[in-house]
Amino acid sequence: MGKLWGGRFTKEAAAFANEFGASLKFDQRLYEYDIQGSIVQAKALVQAGVFTPEEAAKVIAALEEIKGEIAAGKVELSVELEDIHTNIEALLTQKVGDLGKKLHTGRSRNDQVALDIRLFLKAEIQRIVGLITELQKVLLDVAEEHKDTLIPGYTHLQRAQPVLLAHHFLAYFHMLERDKGRFVDCAKRNDESPLGAGALAGSGFPVDRHFMAQKLGMTRPMANSMDAVSSRDNILEFLGASSILMSNLSRLCEELVIWHSTEFGFIEMDDAFATGSSIMPQKKNPDFAELIRGKTGRVYGNLVSLLTTMKGLPLAYNKDMQEDKEPLFDTVDTITGCLKVLAGMLATMEVKVEHIAQGVQKGFLTATDLADYLAKRGVPFRQAHEIVGRCVLFCLEKGRELSDLTLEELRALGAEVDSDIYPHLDPRQSLQNRSVYGGTAPQQVAAAIREARQLLKDQ
Repeated sequence: MGKLWGGRFTKEAAAFANEFGASLKFDQRLYEYDIQGSIVQAKALVQAGVFTPEEAAKVIAALEEIKGEIAAGKVELSVELEDIHTNIEALLTQKVGDLGKKLHTGRSRNDQVALDIRLFLKAEIQRIVGLITELQKVLLDVAEEHKDTLIPGYTHLQRAQPVLLAHHFLAYFHMLERDKGRFVDCAKRNDESPLGAGALAGSGFPVDRHFMAQKLGMTRPMANSMDAVSSRDNILEFLGASSILMSNLSRLCEELVIWHSTEFGFIEMDDAFATGSSIMPQKKNPDFAELIRGKTGRVYGNLVSLLTTMKGLPLAYNKDMQEDKEPLFDTVDTITGCLKVLAGMLATMEVKVEHIAQGVQKGFLTATDLADYLAKRGVPFRQAHEIVGRCVLFCLEKGRELSDLTLEELRALGAEVDSDIYPHLDPRQSLQNRSVYGGTAPQQVAAAIREARQLLKDQ
């Protein structure tokens, strides 16, 4: 079988040009979706009077055979045929003769590939949402295990206020929930069928596009044939959602890398998720967290790559759009791998609770509580803030903590306090003071964990 477009040409494409233009090496992973679309195309051609029911049944049976043979690695696909679409048509023609050549009646590779990508994305988004949910479950398990573990909370990577470790991980749970929502929303807009749009003007045969969309399990046909074959915003939206997801995963991995350092010593990675050094025998490196952090740039690059490809294209289809698949496939493979590895990493890491507990007592984590105490006694907060600042400066000069100061010292520094101040300088009391919805108080965090588990259960 020669080129589908060979009748117009008097010579073959140069071998190197043919290889340059071929997409088989990457679009062959669409074979299952291409066959799914072709089966529906055969059914639609019965309605259009192109196939008899018996002919369509023969074509469909052959397509099912081809799908099994490709999956089993029993067929050799040819780069000479450019892409997976033409390869499958050639295999079909070998099995059913001219019926295979009739299948493409009223269809273009333009609506064919657009459909394949949408079916691929539909399946992959469902898988990715499932992987995000699994990661969320791991975060909830870690949060449940450490719902009483205090850690220093940070802003500007400087010690700020005490929080529960569970509260910290719940923050990522909710980031991931929004990530999941973006993928679900993307799936809704992706779930439209381009089949029957033809090259750009619509099929020349009376195929029922609503029937085809229904048989494909999609909500509706795309409303405009030119839009159907020339739009790739469904991929762009997916890449955008993937980039935000990777940003969130990278932030978590950055914290894991910091916490794993000797200087922090909050966690230790399981040996299964760490590596060593080729020269320094003592090293235990959080390489997999670093690698996820690094792969974030790769996903960003895929988004920018396709945005740049699409920005100047006129309607309708242009060959530039062949550049949509490699960034898409690479992003799918990257984020699914990252989600799996991160879930395993979190599930197996050791939290060094005793070491963290020692650190919570240092760094003036309850300074804000002292300011709040003064504000509740009628001191304007800005004035209270200044007073506590003087107290902290005094402690820094003397090498002490706020809880070490006597009442006399506190009063001399301008803080009108009584002996009831000392419970407020206890990090655990600080947690209790933040018992607002979404706060780090133990009862709020326990309720948040229950609410999060119910959220996943309802989904």
